[in-house]
Amino acid sequence: ASWPAGRTNALGERGMETKITRRGALLAGLVTPLAAPWVARAQGQYRPEYKLSVVGNRPIPFAEGAFIWAELVTQRSGGRINVKVYPGSQLVGGDQTRELLAMRQGVIDFAVLSTINISPQVREASLFQLPFLMPDHRAFDAVIRGEPGRDIFAVMEKREVVPLAWGENGFREISNSRRAIRTPADLRCMKIRFAAGNIFKDIFEGLGANPVQMSFADLQPALSTGAVDGQENPINLFLAFRMDTLAQKHLTVWNYVNDPLIFALSKQVWSSFSPADQQLVRECAEEAGRQQIALTRKGLGMDGADRSSLDELARRGVEVTVLSAEEKRAFAQATRPVFDKWATTVGRDLVRKAEAAIKAVS
Repeated sequence: ASWPAGRTNALGERGMETKITRRGALLAGLVTPLAAPWVARAQGQYRPEYKLSVVGNRPIPFAEGAFIWAELVTQRSGGRINVKVYPGSQLVGGDQTRELLAMRQGVIDFAVLSTINISPQVREASLFQLPFLMPDHRAFDAVIRGEPGRDIFAVMEKREVVPLAWGENGFREISNSRRAIRTPADLRCMKIRFAAGNIFKDIFEGLGANPVQMSFADLQPALSTGAVDGQENPINLFLAFRMDTLAQKHLTVWNYVNDPLIFALSKQVWSSFSPADQQLVRECAEEAGRQQIALTRKGLGMDGADRSSLDELARRGVEVTVLSAEEKRAFAQATRPVFDKWATTVGRDLVRKAEAAIKAVS
């Protein structure tokens, strides 16, 4: 074929006549089959396995979300991206507070991260630990789905981590072996375990308790021996780990903080994926996050629906105390100095955005 003068040919050349000979056409036809093995080799550079770290193991919703994500990515990529879950934070020796650092160091590829566990390294994640900021799930959803959630994801990206979706570990309720908790005075001198973050130390000290930091792996033996009197965790974890058999006979529903989860992977791994595979991994994370949140909220009697988790607590002989709005205000007032102190650490602008998002749905 030839191109008239003044026209542009397929190579962008103007004012030139170009002929493709029969021999040239045959040579050109070899490009595609010759290129195919090279493309295959490039795709073969994907690792045989990608490691996904998560706290705990099945059947708790926290870990279930990680397994769902891994299975979706592996299946939908046809095994091209083979993700294996390493539960119990075993890649970091059971210390869940080291997962973010290990991801940045290349030890972990994928992770479902607790905002509590990363808050010592990402101060903005402590937003969710400000006491009594979020009264219910509607407020929680407004924060993670709105501008505050997007701001925190932007901060994560600066840590060489790519956040893709939100999950939820749940509102953290308090249990103990000694008595029902209805007022701040009921916590006085109790030894209460917390996972990580000095904000929890400040909260429980502000309520007159004796906070003790320890990993989740150490929590069960500590409860069984009486080394600590109580703990704070979502109801689904309380049930899954049979804390009622560890002398935890009193549980108070106070919704003092929630623990969002972040489905994330290392920036290095993310950058190694093709754009199509990046989209696949993101969509799988979002779907896993939705399923994980539904599992976390199952049985809590939201909107008068399924109360199976609350009924199971009663069946196991656990005394459940649900605080009224007025009773919660007493705890909020007692911990307000902690709120104000940590709001400065988190960032006043971010806190204001969260408060505005919550007010809009209240």
